[in-house]
Amino acid sequence: MRIAPGPTLETSRLILRPTAAADLDGWAEMMADETAARHIGGTQSRAAAWRGMASVAGAWALSGFSMFSVIEKASGAWVGRIGPWVPEGWPGTEIGWGLHPSAWGKGYAVEAAEASMDWAVDHLGWTDIIHCIDPLNTPSQKVAQRLGATNRGPGWLPPPYEASKVEFWGQTAEQWRARRSGRRLQVTEPETDRG
Repeated sequence: MRIAPGPTLETSRLILRPTAAADLDGWAEMMADETAARHIGGTQSRAAAWRGMASVAGAWALSGFSMFSVIEKASGAWVGRIGPWVPEGWPGTEIGWGLHPSAWGKGYAVEAAEASMDWAVDHLGWTDIIHCIDPLNTPSQKVAQRLGATNRGPGWLPPPYEASKVEFWGQTAEQWRARRSGRRLQVTEPETDRG
């Protein structure tokens, strides 16, 4: 399987790993669903979804981090993408999420975001975490609240999203560390070619 370079994280029900070419079917289904894609850029064709997926995969190679593909352990199915996202001009160090409709209502967004936040604070050294959320996206606001984030008010995203209404939710690394109460994250680093 062709996969972007980066670590794999495990939670009790999920595997978070870098983007793989095999993720396209699930990714394209999510981005074709009007409700699922409403607050993450809008519906896209399969070709446009591939370009978005390739952007996330490429960020792993260029930045050393990006959103993880979320795999449901029980089924092996791709169920979303969640994790660090800081493209050029972004307003802060974000942990973002987008789930396939088949994964809604199971608590996966919180579970995967917690693992991603642990990794961002412990391995990337992030001192602050934001979530850019549309003011009408109540489900994502509830996820942010469950993560301990507070609404910091309105903000703006860089082009091509400058017309999007967004509120910044967030917390400092110190606030996050105080919340996680001893949880330990299982991280598997990729094997490197030692030639």
